[in-house]
Amino acid sequence: MVAVRTDFPFAVKVVENFFIPLPDGTRLAARGWFPEGAGAVPAILEYIPYRKRDGTRPRDQGVHHYLAGHGYASIRLDIRGTGDSEGLIDDEYAVQEQLDGCDAIAWIAAQDWCDGQVAMIGISWGGFNALQIAARQPPALKTIITVGSTDDRYATDIHWVGGCLSKDNFDWSSTMFAHNDLPPDPEVVGEAWRDMWQRRMAHNAPWIINWLHHQRRDNYWKQGSVCEDFSRIKIPVYAVSGWADNYSESVPRLLAGLSSPRLGLIGPWAHSYPHDVTVEPAIGWLQEVLRWCDHWMKGRDTGIMNEPMLRAWMQESVPPQICYDARPGRWVGEAQWPSPRIRSEKLVLNAGGKLSPKAEAKGSVSICSPLWVGIAAGEVGRYGGDAEWPPDQREDDGGSLVFVSEPLAEALEILGAPTVTLRFSSDKPQALVCARLNDVAPDGRSTRVTYGLLNLTHRNSHEFPEPLVPGEVTTAVIEMEDNAHSFPVGHRIAVSISTTYWPVAWPSPELASLTIGLGESALTLPVRPPSAEDAKLRAFDPPEMAPLPPVTRDPVEQTHPRRVVRDLLSGRMVVDFPRWTYSNHMHDINQTQRSSAFARYEITDGDPLSATLITEYDVEMVRPDATITHRSAGRMTCTATHFIIEMHLTLGENGATVFERKWHEHIARDMV
Repeated sequence: MVAVRTDFPFAVKVVENFFIPLPDGTRLAARGWFPEGAGAVPAILEYIPYRKRDGTRPRDQGVHHYLAGHGYASIRLDIRGTGDSEGLIDDEYAVQEQLDGCDAIAWIAAQDWCDGQVAMIGISWGGFNALQIAARQPPALKTIITVGSTDDRYATDIHWVGGCLSKDNFDWSSTMFAHNDLPPDPEVVGEAWRDMWQRRMAHNAPWIINWLHHQRRDNYWKQGSVCEDFSRIKIPVYAVSGWADNYSESVPRLLAGLSSPRLGLIGPWAHSYPHDVTVEPAIGWLQEVLRWCDHWMKGRDTGIMNEPMLRAWMQESVPPQICYDARPGRWVGEAQWPSPRIRSEKLVLNAGGKLSPKAEAKGSVSICSPLWVGIAAGEVGRYGGDAEWPPDQREDDGGSLVFVSEPLAEALEILGAPTVTLRFSSDKPQALVCARLNDVAPDGRSTRVTYGLLNLTHRNSHEFPEPLVPGEVTTAVIEMEDNAHSFPVGHRIAVSISTTYWPVAWPSPELASLTIGLGESALTLPVRPPSAEDAKLRAFDPPEMAPLPPVTRDPVEQTHPRRVVRDLLSGRMVVDFPRWTYSNHMHDINQTQRSSAFARYEITDGDPLSATLITEYDVEMVRPDATITHRSAGRMTCTATHFIIEMHLTLGENGATVFERKWHEHIARDMV
């Protein structure tokens, strides 16, 4: 439970809105929290598109009021074309967004309430653009704190997973589609609100159309991927994520790639700030933000840079569950990353399903997985509820090749990214492979520890894919997501190989059979030995935040709760994921926001071309002057050669339709 703190070193003045002018005349809308009587102080900026006025309002208050109360000017800024900011938004992480951020930082630094220093903080989108703007080196930007973000937009985001089309690609496009045409608030922008709204509704388009025109790691994805040139970032970076989030693997990469001062922190958390979590233990995250910013912008010796470069939550073994509200474990630290203490341990995939330290006689085994493998796999990116974790892996193992070690004579802990090296051939020119690392208890229960996917036409490059030559033996390395996990005595380590993982990955056009070389394919584990230094790590403070504004959250029934339905006669399978479903009344601005949404994934076993994704969003904004509605329905299907995108949008005001548009696009598949 997060403690609510009301006493601060400084009283806080809240400015509901002010505008930051840009060189082209566009104004960005900001909300600010200022420490009274502090004089000119450093500023902390969060820069995201999720509507400061009526979207992230409660969360913003808890974070930014807290930081201001400790002597920082804390700013929450709407991106161009979102919330109450002018202009139009074209895409995520665009060059224009980054340039606007640089101009906003310069403006903030020049104000009399700022001492000329600015930090950026953000989770997800705000973590992405903090890295991207840092690489552009605006002079006033002194440090960034990036949470749940990525250095590589192609490898680690919601679009592609190992070159496979991620389930979240179209899903996330539909989410932003339901967001991008919402109007600004006339209480902030005045009579211009309707013209701004009309421009947004005419401009809004499904971003998935653009994303699917870039199915390999081309210049589109390289733009905004700071891994292209880590040396562009000169300032200190604090990189943070959680093992339950799909961005955790970015933290080790940032630590390894950057040369500027840096720290990494990975807890058990899902996609959240570490003080307000769905997966415990929470920490005093806002105190850590102050320790970091005080060190780099106020010259205070907080001791934070005396701590290990990487601090991670070593997770204990747990039975398989579809949802965790806590993960037992302990904090461990590594003085540098990559750590010279981590050793690689190789386990060979041998005949008879054995996973052994030594190779035995060579042989081969084939697999063509049914399309039900993965239907209960859960989310790619998790927020921490609604059955987002995979259940017992024995079900998926029924359609996979499984290799299991002997029971462990002593505990074994891993920290990093396991890999599977496969010697294989395929009977089709296109195929994918999923490798899962599982912790098998003595009673047979199997918990997924981590997994990796690879589009096998991308085995040598995500930028230059190559079709497979049927029957030709080749090699591929599947990198799993980084993790920290402790395998107990008596448990067994298992690796499972499948040729499908629906709906996490869109299936190849044909069901492929892979023939795996035994005695020459192997799992490699990043084994971490015990360290006495772990017991000396500084304990985190308990979590706390500032009071939240008054919000009434009315119960809303989910129209599509998390469920899997299988028709045994037809082979048709339906996987439902609830999306943003809520009804919130914000008393301080007298507005109600309602949303009901879902994503549905359908497929018929044996027919990869039956794959279908359906999304629906119903959004309602109730303001004193008007009731605004957004209703959109999306559908993604495929043929052997094309993806098919259909969208239908209807916008309303006070019950009357004011705008309607449809899209129907065919986009060629590019070895996906």
